[in-house]
Amino acid sequence: MSDRMPFALWRRFLALPNDSRTKTLGVAFLVALVSASTVSLTSVVLKPRQQAHLEAAREAKLAAMIATLPGLADTLRETGAETLETVVVDLASGRIAEETTPDSYDFLAAQGDPAQTIDLTPEQDLAGIGRRPHLAPAYLLRGRDGLALVVLPVYGTGYQSTIRAYLALSADLNTIAGLSIYEQGETPGLGSRITDPVWQALWTDRQAVDPSGEVVISVVRGSASGPSEVDGISGATQSSTGVARLVRFWLGPDGFGPFLDNLRSGESP
Repeated sequence: MSDRMPFALWRRFLALPNDSRTKTLGVAFLVALVSASTVSLTSVVLKPRQQAHLEAAREAKLAAMIATLPGLADTLRETGAETLETVVVDLASGRIAEETTPDSYDFLAAQGDPAQTIDLTPEQDLAGIGRRPHLAPAYLLRGRDGLALVVLPVYGTGYQSTIRAYLALSADLNTIAGLSIYEQGETPGLGSRITDPVWQALWTDRQAVDPSGEVVISVVRGSASGPSEVDGISGATQSSTGVARLVRFWLGPDGFGPFLDNLRSGESP
C-alpha cells in the first residue's frame, strides 16, 4: 500500500487544473530542481576540461608576451625552455602564496585596492607607485638544465603616465634577458620612444644586480660605458629614467628581491 502511495499522489498532482496554484508552484519547483541538478552535474564533469582550457589560454598568452621581448629567441633556443610555471608571490616573504591561484588573482585590480596593498615610504618608492600589492605573479620557464628564465610584471610612474612592462631575467637572475614595455602614456614622439624596440633591446644582457646583491642597473645620459648602464633617450630623460627606477624598485627588497634571493640560494620559495 505504502509503495503505491507516491504514484497515487503523483496522479492526483497531474490531475489538478493547469491554473491551480499548487500545480504551478510544483512544476516550477521540479523545473528548478532538474535545472540545478543538470548544472551541478555539468560543472563536475566539465571542470577538469575547463581548467585545462584556462591553463592552455594562460600559457598561450604568456608565450605571446615572451615572444615580444627583444633578444629572447636565442636564449630560449639555447636553454631549451619548455616548461612554464606561473606562481603568485608573497612579496614580503619572497615565498609562493600557495593559498592564491594564478587564475583567481587579479594583479591589476589589486593595485587599486587598499586592502591588498601596503604604503611605501618616499625612500622605498623608487617607482613612484605610492602603494605596493602584497602579492604579484611571476612566470618561471624551465629548460634542460633547470630554471632558464624568470619573467616579472613591473610598473611605475614615468614623466606623465604609468609605465607597465615585462622584465625577463636570465638563469643567473642577475642579468636582464629582455624588457618589453606594453603600456604607457608618455609624450608622443619624446617619452613614448621608450617603446622603441631598438631602445628596449639595449637592456638585453645588462647586469641588473651585482655579486653582492645590490641592484645596479641605471640609465645614463649619453652613451653607456659599463655593463649595468643603458643609454638614455635624448629629450626624454624623465621617461627613460622612470623605466630605470621602476626596474630598480621591482628587483629590490620591496619588490621581487626576496623572491629572487630565494631562487638564487636554491631554497624553495
